Amino acid sequence: MKATVLDSYAVITYLQKQPGYEDVAMIFEECVSKDREVFLCIVNWGEVIYHALRTGGEERAQLAADIMRALPINLVEANKELTLQAARLKAFHKMSYADCYAAALAMKKKCELMTGDKEFKQVEKDIKIRWIK
Repeated sequence: MKATVLDSYAVITYLQKQPGYEDVAMIFEECVSKDREVFLCIVNWGEVIYHALRTGGEERAQLAADIMRALPINLVEANKELTLQAARLKAFHKMSYADCYAAALAMKKKCELMTGDKEFKQVEKDIKIRWIK
């Protein structure tokens, strides 16, 4: 079975139906047909929530949480192993710490990461990036 890690960029793109949201929707459709698993680190889940809070308040944040709960997303906790890998990435790349968690999760799961965030160009040699168009 194929697997994909989403970063907050991908989830926000989907939730707000921004250009490229169809790419993310296709990933979710593949989950329904049991051809793919989707993972999201709890740190990146938190990014989606804080973005919703800042742009639309409590109602938008609750709606984002409800939609994410209904989607076929496997939430992954930030344990010691994942945090150590994220810290290593942060030490050697100019990426946000939260983005380092998404990259670390893709490394751990040995799968692609879907994003449109150009910060991830720095780790393209370490993980496969599926770019949102």
